[in-house]
Amino acid sequence: MCGIIGYVGPRVAREVVVDGLRRMEYRGYDSAGVAVLDGGAIEFRKKAGKIANLDAELAISPLPDTGLGIGHTRWATHGGPTDDNAHPHVSANERVALIHNGIIENFASLRSELVAEGVVFRSQTDTEVAAQLLGREVSAGADLAEAMRTVCRRLEGAFTLVAIDADNAGRLVAARRNSPLVVGVGDGENFVASDVAAFIEFTRHAIELGQDEVVDVTADAITITDFFGEPAPSHPFEVTWDLSAAEKGGYDWFMRKEIYEQPKAVADTLLGRYAADGSLKLDELHIPASELRSIDKIIVVACGSAYYAGLVAKYAIEHWTRIACEVEIASEFRYRDPIIDGSTLVVTISQSGETADTLMAIRHAREQRAKVIAICNTNGATIPRESDAVIYTHAGPEIGVASTKGFLTQVAACYLLGLYLAQVRGTMFDDEIHAVMTELAATPPLIQQVLDGLGPIKELAARFVGTKSVLFLGRHVGYPVALEGALKLKEIAYLHAEGFPAGELKHGPIALVEGGVPIFVVVPPQGRDQLHDKVVSNIQEVRARGALTIVLAEAGDAEVEPYADVLFRLPKVSTLLQPLVATVPLQMFACELATLKGYDVDQPRNLAKSVTVE
Repeated sequence: MCGIIGYVGPRVAREVVVDGLRRMEYRGYDSAGVAVLDGGAIEFRKKAGKIANLDAELAISPLPDTGLGIGHTRWATHGGPTDDNAHPHVSANERVALIHNGIIENFASLRSELVAEGVVFRSQTDTEVAAQLLGREVSAGADLAEAMRTVCRRLEGAFTLVAIDADNAGRLVAARRNSPLVVGVGDGENFVASDVAAFIEFTRHAIELGQDEVVDVTADAITITDFFGEPAPSHPFEVTWDLSAAEKGGYDWFMRKEIYEQPKAVADTLLGRYAADGSLKLDELHIPASELRSIDKIIVVACGSAYYAGLVAKYAIEHWTRIACEVEIASEFRYRDPIIDGSTLVVTISQSGETADTLMAIRHAREQRAKVIAICNTNGATIPRESDAVIYTHAGPEIGVASTKGFLTQVAACYLLGLYLAQVRGTMFDDEIHAVMTELAATPPLIQQVLDGLGPIKELAARFVGTKSVLFLGRHVGYPVALEGALKLKEIAYLHAEGFPAGELKHGPIALVEGGVPIFVVVPPQGRDQLHDKVVSNIQEVRARGALTIVLAEAGDAEVEPYADVLFRLPKVSTLLQPLVATVPLQMFACELATLKGYDVDQPRNLAKSVTVE
């Protein structure tokens, strides 16, 4: 979850590194630090808290202008967010400075070994173990890259490591296992980072670093090996967005900007999916049609908002393909010994493509011979690389920790997958697929229509600044929307919020209803009369018990009007596609409420954007 960057070249490394950290602060903001190499000595500064604290420290105690540096923003795992626990960590002999993303699972035994040798630790982190081991190796005469390979072979868990050595001017070495790392390729300068956003100002040319690989970087050369020193192939790619896409563009929050980017993000996700013959074509899917026709079960595996996107996918996939579809929380998947084999299709959803629990689920599924399709927003990330196929969502960078356009584009990609499977398996006629695709293609303007009508949201949020609890109800695909709406409030407004299937109301949740409690209700389109009428009955039930009802219903639905204290109109769409328009008001409500409460919307407490450790 931490943000890491390294630079070697003619620029002032300190400035490049700190600016890169600012663009990655969403990955971790418990502490930040930077180290540079100057005249054969390592100098570093690090402070608990956000990067502003590091800036203040650098203003008081500047670092020299050198061309080699590394930096880190931390999301704490081992040891609290203190100055001592902040990265970089320096070895006892002051030869090595090291930064780390991930968790070293066997750090306790390694630490005991080093303590027995007389090493005095300055922090409570697992990271310092790697720094001390690396320092020991280079002191014994090992080259920095060979020392890194030796240390990595001893480490267990997930890690990205970046290190500099006081005796190796103009050089940094990095390694990765189960944790993100990319190399930025410049002209007479090079970068390493956990996210391309860190160096996008300087280059769009990048190299994916594979599993269990070490990269040795100077200003003019990049050498990649495995952990045993054998040469490893490079996998270059080009970043398709620029620095402006990662900046706020006049909005107060990245989250608000990303909410307003959703029409374009969904349109880009749907773009170019039709072949010349009118058939649905997913360019990144390379699983033979014959294998997809043999699938008898689909399991969607994801975490957080991506899990809720998977719940939407279940309704669509089962309806269009008639294949049984399960949705699993990734962190539970492999521990319950799931029944999967070569006829199972596992669909994983991850915005970052680095989610640790989801990655481990992929590996377990592939060990059982299941086919794996990833839905991902990040080109070159680990999850798509380790899957059999991938559908990219083309949402552009999502900086706000609370997912918005990431979620909506995941839903859109799930629809594409469901329709493609229906086409391959012959469970829908071509004209039926065409009709759904035509409606899907028309949704971006409808999302914009919802955005244009959200003026009253700020006033609504002001009414609930002091509320302690908010409930959400939905049925069918409205239920995952309710869950997502509740999650957004938990994440950024720190409120108790729960989403429930409306049909479960009388089985317990109605006990939470009391005078004045706000309840959002997602009403199905009137085309599904039975569910529509049942949800309208639910609205009456909670309103009779004093709840304040905020109702999301399609335009023209007059039946809900007598029972809605607040009514938001949604554009008319078919039931399965309703999440694309119904989710947007809930996102904006959470954003406005958190803003009014004075919270940091983009960097909520205790959270980081990409969960790269289990």
